Amino acid sequence: MNFVQWAQSPWGPQVPIHIAWDLLWVSAVGGLLFLIVHALYVRYWAKAVTVRSGESVAIAPEVAIQVPERIARHSLGARLFHFIMAVAMFALLLTAFLPRVGVMFSWVTYHWIAGVVLTISIVYHIFHASFWLDFWSIWPDREDIEDATRRIRRALGRPAPAPRKFAKYPLENKLYHLVVMLAGLAVVVTGVFMMSRVQTPFFTRNPYLFGDSTWGWMYVLHGLAGIGFVALVLVHVYFAVRPEKFFITKSMIFGWITREQFLEHHDPRRWTVTEQGSGMRKPNKEVLT
Repeated sequence: MNFVQWAQSPWGPQVPIHIAWDLLWVSAVGGLLFLIVHALYVRYWAKAVTVRSGESVAIAPEVAIQVPERIARHSLGARLFHFIMAVAMFALLLTAFLPRVGVMFSWVTYHWIAGVVLTISIVYHIFHASFWLDFWSIWPDREDIEDATRRIRRALGRPAPAPRKFAKYPLENKLYHLVVMLAGLAVVVTGVFMMSRVQTPFFTRNPYLFGDSTWGWMYVLHGLAGIGFVALVLVHVYFAVRPEKFFITKSMIFGWITREQFLEHHDPRRWTVTEQGSGMRKPNKEVLT
């Protein structure tokens, strides 16, 4: 199978023009297979591993009593960004791939408008996360790696200390965010340049901005990122509706989680909250340990 579509330019050489559209089905089927395998793993194996793990890391009463009844997990700005980004992403996927499966309509204008909305929302998110939120809370740290190693060893039946509870974001959320960030930047940067090839209010149409080969590889990268989002969106929706993760989904709607949910899933030493529940203060280990 050839993953890239090629064509001969008017000047003779072969140049890439896009990815192979069969990869769309590879991404969709791969995402669905992941959902099935994960559901079976959780149902028949993960629970048994958890039971065999034995001990858990307890939270000291003097620490738990400091936790407010409601803990703010997502600000209004973060929730609005997530909603706008989700709408833009679904619009982009539908306008990009519905014509490829036989649903024909004038999709180009809707596609670039959704792309503009996505780009603006991402720029907003970068500034919002950098200056108003705890920027580093979404990035994997040394404790995440150590705990992941412990979980893997226990899953394989090997001895290992009990893994700690998560900080604000579990490692899988952080890794997912990293993949989405890379795919999002690829699709946005290439999409902005590709807008010069269609008539918009922002650019004078100039299909000759780059050479044929450069345009071709840009379309390939844009297509790969777009097709990757098919699987990524499937996985995101799947985890959003899983019963054990649904409290996180509700927090994206209402903005907060309860004290019980916080203590069950998170370590107050790694995610310290104030009485207002901002969750943005760094842990004070001298007080909590």
